[in-house]
Amino acid sequence: MIPRYEVEAISRIWTEDARWRRVLDVELALLAELEASGMAPPGTRAAFDGVRVDVQRVHEIESLTRHDLIAFCASITEQVAPESGRFFHHGVTSSDVLDTALALQLRDSLVLVEQALTDLLKTLDAKIEETRDLLCVGRSHGISAEPMIFGHKFLSSRAEFTRRLRDVKHLLASELTGQFSGAVGSHTFLDPAFEARALARLGLPVEPVSTQVIPRDRIALILSIGALIATAIERISIEIRHLHHSDIAEVHEGFRPGQKGSSVMPHKRNPVSTENLCGLARVIRSHADIGHQNALLWHERDISHSSAERLVLPDHFGLLVYSIERLGSTLAGLGIHRDFIENKVRLQFTCLSSRALHGLVERNASPRETLYSIVQESAFSASDLEGFILHLQERCSREGLQFDPETLSWNGIKQAYRNNFDEVLERFKECL
Repeated sequence: MIPRYEVEAISRIWTEDARWRRVLDVELALLAELEASGMAPPGTRAAFDGVRVDVQRVHEIESLTRHDLIAFCASITEQVAPESGRFFHHGVTSSDVLDTALALQLRDSLVLVEQALTDLLKTLDAKIEETRDLLCVGRSHGISAEPMIFGHKFLSSRAEFTRRLRDVKHLLASELTGQFSGAVGSHTFLDPAFEARALARLGLPVEPVSTQVIPRDRIALILSIGALIATAIERISIEIRHLHHSDIAEVHEGFRPGQKGSSVMPHKRNPVSTENLCGLARVIRSHADIGHQNALLWHERDISHSSAERLVLPDHFGLLVYSIERLGSTLAGLGIHRDFIENKVRLQFTCLSSRALHGLVERNASPRETLYSIVQESAFSASDLEGFILHLQERCSREGLQFDPETLSWNGIKQAYRNNFDEVLERFKECL
C-alpha cells in the first residue's frame, strides 16, 4: 500500500514476515496435534520453541528450490535436530498450511474492519441525533420534492452500514476455515478427526469439503462484502458532495487552519475527502471481480489465484479500513448549515404542494384531478409560502371547497415530519 493510504495495523498483518509467522503458527499447531495423537515422539513440539522466522534465509533457499513453502520449511528445520525436524510439515501439502495461515490473516483483518464499522456507526448515531429535528428539502431526480428530516440521510446510511457489519460478523463466524486434508483433499495421511483437532488449536473450523485448497468462493464473498461496504461509503459521500455544491451549500467538509482549496482560487473549499472516498471505492469494488475469477481453478487445484491474492488482499483491507475511518472523521467534522437548510423549505414552498393536496382530498368530495389543478395553479402563481396559502384560500373559497391553513403551518409541518422520523428511527432500533 502506498504511504498516502496506509493503515499501519493492516499493513502489519500482511508483511512477508507476518505471513510466515502465521504459517509457523499453523505448522506448530500441526506438530502439537501429531505429538498429542502419538504420531510424533514426546517433546517434538517443544523442540521448536526457539525457532525464528528469517525472511532473508527463506529467500536464499527459495532461489534454489523455486518453491517458497519448501524454502520456509527448510529455514525452520535447519534450526532443530533432525529427529524432531523430520515431523515438521508431516502429512500435509502446501495449500493446507498456506490456506490455513491465510484464514488467520483474513480473520485478523476482518476484526479491524468490524471495529472500524462499529466506530463509524457511533459517529452516524451522533449525526442522527444532531439533525433529528432539522427540516430540509428532500429531492428526487435532483429536483426539490418533499420536506424531510435531515437526519433521515444519516439514518439511511446507518441502516446500510448496519447490514454490512452483520455481513462482516457472518464472515468471521462462518467463512474462515482451515484444512489439513492433504493432496487433492483426500486425507491420505491425516484423517478428518485429526484435522478437526489440529484446527481447533488455531480457533478455526474445518473446511467441510476441501479440494486441496479452501474453496475461493469464500474469499470472493469476503471481497464482495468489502465492495458493498465501499458502495455504502460512496453513496453517502456522493450525497455530501451534492449538498456541498455552491448552489446548494447545505453542508461543508471540515476545513483545517492552513488548508488550501485551490492553487489559484483562494476562496475554494472543495469536498476533497468525499471525492477521495469515491475514487477509492472504485478500486475496492474492482477487487470483487478478481475474487470471483480466483474461484475458477483447474481440477482440484492450480495456483492462478495465488499471485492475485498476494496483491489484492493487503490492498483491499488497507483501503477498506482507511476509507471507513476517513468517512467517520469526515462526518464528525461535517459542517451543517441549519438555518439555511430550514429556510429553503420556506423559500421552496412548492415542496409542500402534496401536503396541501392531501389536505384538500381529505376534506372535499371533488375529483382528485380538480383539486390537483387548484394546488398546482396556486404553487405556480405564488412567490412565497404565505402567498401560496393565501392563493389556495381564495381559490377554495370561490370553489366552495374546505381548506384548513393549518395544514401548511410551519410548526405543524415541522412537528409532523419530526414525529414520522422518530417512528422510523424507533422501528429501525427494534430491528437491531
